Amino acid sequence: MPAADRLRSLTVVLPCHDEEDNVATAIRDAGEAAERAALDHEIVVVDDGSADATGRLAAAAAEEDPRVRVVVHEHNRGYGGALRSGIAAARCDWILLTDADLQFDLFELGRFVAPARTHDLVVGYRLVRMDPLMRRLNAYAWNRLVGRIFDLDVRDVDCAFKLIRRDLAQRLALTADGAMISTELMARAALAGASIAELGVRHRPRVAGRQSGAEPAVVLGAFRELRRIRAELGAAPARTASTAEPPQPAAA
Repeated sequence: MPAADRLRSLTVVLPCHDEEDNVATAIRDAGEAAERAALDHEIVVVDDGSADATGRLAAAAAEEDPRVRVVVHEHNRGYGGALRSGIAAARCDWILLTDADLQFDLFELGRFVAPARTHDLVVGYRLVRMDPLMRRLNAYAWNRLVGRIFDLDVRDVDCAFKLIRRDLAQRLALTADGAMISTELMARAALAGASIAELGVRHRPRVAGRQSGAEPAVVLGAFRELRRIRAELGAAPARTASTAEPPQPAAA
């Protein structure tokens, strides 16, 4: 992208838990995508108590590239805890919240730059979700539930491809430790009056590592946090004006 069309600066936050097979590629892809989309960038890897070589591989990447920083949790704090640490550590104007499991093409970030000029938060939605059927059904039910409770007009609240202004992200009083963090971020951003745009993104099957989002403990934890955060927020936030591109067919 021409320099005039790029973001001024970007932090890519990569929460990781036992992603030794993916983390090195995720860091490399994040750096290359950020290089194209922003004039300056950094990558914040949050090693959330990994028991494998994730932390060692992330530290090696940081030694080779000063734009890579590693935040280490000695014990696993959950997906929400990892995202909150990454947001707190960010130093650039914009933050890309994504995952290190390689299920998203980070080079689609370039498409998010234009709407970011007129919005505070640009959220992706998976055009075709490449997950097992039961996980897709659970996600559909969860989206309907939280959309109704918090009056959220977004298609895919848990899509791990969100570009948000750092000043907005860091003033949101995020508290969720688990999977509820994505809903909480959207609900609190809506309460703060954020303008939101949506873009469809391609989703890829996970080919390495293990998914934990459908584990009973994770699901129960999300519902407990849902009840708590709903009580904290009180009345459902007013629906924030958003724009969305028309649905697109997934590329082959």
